[in-house]
Amino acid sequence: MTNPSTNKITLAALFISLSAIGGMIKIPLGIASIALDSLPALVAVLFLSAPLAGTVAALGHLLSALFGGMPLGPFHIIIALEMWAAVWLFAKLHNANRTALKWPVFIICNGLLAAIPFYFLLSPAFFYASVPGLLLAATINAVGAGIVLPFMNKVGEKVL
Repeated sequence: MTNPSTNKITLAALFISLSAIGGMIKIPLGIASIALDSLPALVAVLFLSAPLAGTVAALGHLLSALFGGMPLGPFHIIIALEMWAAVWLFAKLHNANRTALKWPVFIICNGLLAAIPFYFLLSPAFFYASVPGLLLAATINAVGAGIVLPFMNKVGEKVL
């Protein structure tokens, strides 16, 4: 019999790996690029606690940024923390059965609110140029996760 915490760590490593793979799938979009790095973190909420699913998102973003050449340098740490918070909130809403609310909240957090610090840290122009791409990326990741989640629910019942 395996230790439940070992199972959670193994699942977290699996989802971080999937985030890294998703991070390699990039669609250039002006100042930003869309990557599928948060999709596995959104699916991970079925199997992992909210903090651990957030950690999947944060590490997935850092790996995605690393594959892309770290264009924002140390600012990627801020983005990783924002990704952690967005997925943590998504997981909390998911666990509270707030299905209709979790999707728009994730898209707004990841696509709009996460860009606000860069309005002040970089420039208003960077903010306005990046928000459309970020909203599109968040939407694509959410739609992808929305397609996968119902199928993974059945798997989750067997695994857990």
